[in-house]
Amino acid sequence: MTSAMRKEAAGAATCVAHQLQQDQARYAELGRALRDGPPASVLTIARGSSDHAANYCTYLIMARLGRIAASLPMSLVTLYGAPLIAQNALAIAISQSGQSPDLIDTLNYFRAGEARTVALVNDASSPLAQAAEWCMPLHAGAELSVAATKSFIASLVASARLIAHWGADAALMAAIDDLPDTLTLAANSDWSAALEALVPAQRIMVVGRGPGLPIALEAALKFKETSAIQAEAFSGAEIKHGPMALIDEGYPLLIFATRGPGQAGLLALAQEMRERGANVLLAAPEDVAERTLTLPVAATADLDPIVAIQAFYMLAADLAIARGMDPDKPRHLNKVTKTH
Repeated sequence: MTSAMRKEAAGAATCVAHQLQQDQARYAELGRALRDGPPASVLTIARGSSDHAANYCTYLIMARLGRIAASLPMSLVTLYGAPLIAQNALAIAISQSGQSPDLIDTLNYFRAGEARTVALVNDASSPLAQAAEWCMPLHAGAELSVAATKSFIASLVASARLIAHWGADAALMAAIDDLPDTLTLAANSDWSAALEALVPAQRIMVVGRGPGLPIALEAALKFKETSAIQAEAFSGAEIKHGPMALIDEGYPLLIFATRGPGQAGLLALAQEMRERGANVLLAAPEDVAERTLTLPVAATADLDPIVAIQAFYMLAADLAIARGMDPDKPRHLNKVTKTH
């Protein structure tokens, strides 16, 4: 059985190549507008996989642009009516469908309050796209599987494009242009070595750090929704603050040891968890000898999480089928989720 999830994930490189050919002048215009009138505050508006993409976006904004950014709890606007000061803020909404009322209402609130509003959304005709001052389509195309894959990757790429143009960062723009080729390599990664540990698993811990943490969050969500595995994601810095008490003999851990300042600590954590009896699946670049799973790398380390999640999606689709499940139709879930 070849799932729609696997086919769609494998098509991410083509979607990204298409996205990079679109809206170039508009990204440049938005970047100039943000440089000419820097926002006083930056917040993201998203749920589910899109919120993981938003976490990646905020990390890059803070790490590369030096501006503090945070994810907004939408209930402050939609349920509690908090008197948030929107003037001169930048509100970035991320969504595949653009249909959820809480996202739309929150973006409308900020636009009415004189914030700049941006929607990174796959459906450019959606209510969320119409609510935004700046709609930046993801160009991922229709996605049939309930589990988001190519649209999530397209969200990460759109976030990186936004930040590259905001910072007028020619090197990052060039690195982004290389992503389609790297994503193709990642989609052909062989992660079958993980199946022996994961097919019988009932629980797993997924670990990342820095820009890799949003990828750990996304992987944990996919374990839950497509394979019904109780998965939790943690920063590598948080494991010893309580979660380590869960570790016993054979406990499975998936560690995304992407390049960057956090990698050495993640490799040390992998070794320590192995010594404690955990079954560690270490996803790391080819130069890491103790890796279990090989991570392709992008032209710059900040883009490595994008190719890492591409490799993981292929495993996740295969794992669901190996566990006797249909990754395209997770139980109790719908493609479009509307929350208030």
